Amino acid sequence: MKEKRVAVISGGAKNIGKGIALNFLNNGWMVGIIDVDEQALNDFPAKNGVFLYPGDVSDECVVKEFYSQLKVKFGRLDVIVNNAAIGGFKNFLQLTAAEWRRVIDINLTGYFLMARFGTPLILENPGRGAIINISSTRALMSEPGNEAYSASKAGTIGLTHALANSLGPNLRVNAICPGWILHENENISQQEHQQHLTGRAGTIEDIANLVLFLADEDRSGFITGQYFVVDGGMTRKMIYI
Repeated sequence: MKEKRVAVISGGAKNIGKGIALNFLNNGWMVGIIDVDEQALNDFPAKNGVFLYPGDVSDECVVKEFYSQLKVKFGRLDVIVNNAAIGGFKNFLQLTAAEWRRVIDINLTGYFLMARFGTPLILENPGRGAIINISSTRALMSEPGNEAYSASKAGTIGLTHALANSLGPNLRVNAICPGWILHENENISQQEHQQHLTGRAGTIEDIANLVLFLADEDRSGFITGQYFVVDGGMTRKMIYI
């Protein structure tokens, strides 16, 4: 019998990360989740085939221990999904260096650590693996007060193509740049939906389905070092006041 594949998702206990995790589970994968929100981990709706670990991805020792325990539980790793992030939106002239560093530590250094210490486990497999980094359209465009977040998400795109060069051909590395994705229980007006060229804002499933595609060697095996904008066309829309 073919051994089940394993994916890890950082920040996988709620919202987009949770949707990604559940999509993997529904498609026969086993899943490891690292998340700082212990209540969200306790409330995660699936228990079979899941390894739930409370931890901060910006802490090197925590990430190492997560992978150590994951290997004991599942014995392998195939895909890393870097999703954990914080916003840190604040008036630039009031933004402190400590606040800047905290955003970079989680949103960018956390992605590096998850890739750095998860890759050796993937390389133990006979097949090929994948890393999928969740960036943002704010890596490509901004509003006031986005400095730390936008810099971290732009850095994610740079990290993505750098890793694709360093880890190929054994691992493919790609990024996704979501636009307005409705979180759990989020409702918006019809006007807000209609501003998108698709006539609606995005759903968690829009991102989760693309992640699953990029994780599948059979369907996306010739794709690496790329970023995919999933935003209903908003970054292609001219808006003048």
